Amino acid sequence: MKPYFRLLLWVIAATVYGCAPKPYATTNKMYRQQAKQYAATLRTEPAAIPAAGAPTAVNWIGTTNFNMRKPNYVIIHHTAQGSCDTTFNTFTLPRTQVSAHYVICKDGTINHMLNDYLRAWHAGIAKWGNVTDMNSCSIGIELDNNGLTPFQPQQINSLLVLLDSLKHRFNIPAANFIGHGDIAPGRKVDPSAWFPWQQLAEKGFGLWYGDTAKIIVPADFSNKQALRIVGYDTRDTVAAIKAFKRHFVPTDTTNSTSLDEGERKILFSLMEKSE
Repeated sequence: MKPYFRLLLWVIAATVYGCAPKPYATTNKMYRQQAKQYAATLRTEPAAIPAAGAPTAVNWIGTTNFNMRKPNYVIIHHTAQGSCDTTFNTFTLPRTQVSAHYVICKDGTINHMLNDYLRAWHAGIAKWGNVTDMNSCSIGIELDNNGLTPFQPQQINSLLVLLDSLKHRFNIPAANFIGHGDIAPGRKVDPSAWFPWQQLAEKGFGLWYGDTAKIIVPADFSNKQALRIVGYDTRDTVAAIKAFKRHFVPTDTTNSTSLDEGERKILFSLMEKSE
C-alpha cells in the first residue's frame, strides 16, 4: 500500500473515531472529578482532635499498617426498568441519588460503573443481621429485568463469572450473596421470584438447602427467631416471611403469609447453616 493511501486511511479512521458518539462523556468527567476529590481526602494527614481536658499530641505519627476497606456482601437487584439505557440514564442523573457498582444487560454485557472500593447507593434503608448500613459494606449488582419475566441465560452466565471474580478478590463468604428483597423486606422485591438462587448456590454464591425429608423440626422451633438467625429483619414478620419464600420457595404462588411444615423444614435447615 502506498504511503499516501495509508495516510488517507489513518485520517478517515481518526475522523470516524473522533466523531463516534460519547453520550456519557459529561458524566464520566464528573466521575473522575469526584474520584479526584476523594483521593485528595485520602492523602490528607489525619488532623489532631482537640479535646477539652486531654493533652494533644505534638507530632502526628502515621501508622504503616493499613490497606483499603473492602466489601463483604454482594446484593443482587433487578432494575425494574425497560432497558439498560434507561438504567444508565438513571444512574448518571445526580437528582436520582441511586447507583450500583455493576449493571448486567440482557445480552450478558457487564458494565462496571463504580470502583468496588467506593460506596454505591443501591441498598437504601436495609438491614441484614446486625448490619444496618449495607451500602458501606456491599457491592451492588443490577440485572436488566423488569421483574416480571425470566432472566436471560447469557445474563446469568455473566453474573456467575462476575460473582466468582468478586468472591475470590474480596474473600466474600457464600452466605453473603443475597438479594435486595432479603435486606429490605416489605420495601423491595428484587430480584424477583424468577431469579435462579439455587443455581447460584450450587456454584457457591448464597445458601441453599438439601433434602429436608428427614428433618424433624423441634417442638419449640420459632419461625421468627430462625428468620432472624438467617439474617432477616423480623420487625415485620409477615414481610420477612414473604421475602424468605420469594428467595427459597419461589414456586409458592399462594401469597401465603405463613409457613407450612415443608417450608419450616427449609427454614430450619438454613438456620443451621447460618449459625
